Amino acid sequence: MVLRRGIYKSPAQLRGMIEPGLITAGMLDAVRALIVPGTTTLQLDAAAAAVVKARGALSNFQMVRGYRHTICVSVNDEVVHGIPGERVLEPGDIVSVDAGAEYRGWNGDSAITVVVPDPARPELVAAREELSRVTEGSLWAGIAALASAKHLGEVGGAVQDYIEASGHDYGILRDYVGHGIGRRMHENPSVFNYRVPAPGPEVRPGLAVAIEPMVVGGSDETFVGDDDWTVSTVDGTDGSHWEHSVAVHDGGIWVLTAPDGGAAGLAAFGVTPVPID
Repeated sequence: MVLRRGIYKSPAQLRGMIEPGLITAGMLDAVRALIVPGTTTLQLDAAAAAVVKARGALSNFQMVRGYRHTICVSVNDEVVHGIPGERVLEPGDIVSVDAGAEYRGWNGDSAITVVVPDPARPELVAAREELSRVTEGSLWAGIAALASAKHLGEVGGAVQDYIEASGHDYGILRDYVGHGIGRRMHENPSVFNYRVPAPGPEVRPGLAVAIEPMVVGGSDETFVGDDDWTVSTVDGTDGSHWEHSVAVHDGGIWVLTAPDGGAAGLAAFGVTPVPID
């Protein structure tokens, strides 16, 4: 019981998480505008770093032992943890970007997926956009479930149900899951993107979690590359990664890494986010 009580934060602590969430959103906005043919993944990293510096924050990714960059950029069959470098984005690429910021001791963490336009290969672009659409939709389904869930395990069930209802034979990564967030980027509890037997911790005010479905076009089997970071699919199918940091408080839920608190994404699920007082 002591460990479980430790995952809940006070209203003042949740308020402290608002600004790092907005900074993280600003990082992804800056990066999104540059996901076009000819941009290197290192240029995306530089754009995110500039936002972090301008907002007086720190890159929490650089606080992870052995990681030197501000964001992760994963392309095509890479699903998560891709390292920015000299790779040049090409038409048709599906690009997942994971970003995070620490501000005054509190953390934000969020991810998006963008498909680079390619008029010459409309079918490829459509397939990759559909993978991204379903992954993002499953994220919002999970967030919406959090608004009324009694236990955290209901979130994973909602994510899985949404993906299966899409009619695609997509895989959900099992080896990588969401997490609690607060003073550290990665805290307890784990947030699964699929149904598990255990109900998980009680959902009540003070819970702050990063929900992040990682979905692939085929088998969920992955491997870590020679750089010891990049996670890619074994069968070479595409990956998509979407993530938001979300707080549960006395008034309801608030998506910390969305400027509108998640209003646009949650509207389809009949959920209205409530600002943290």
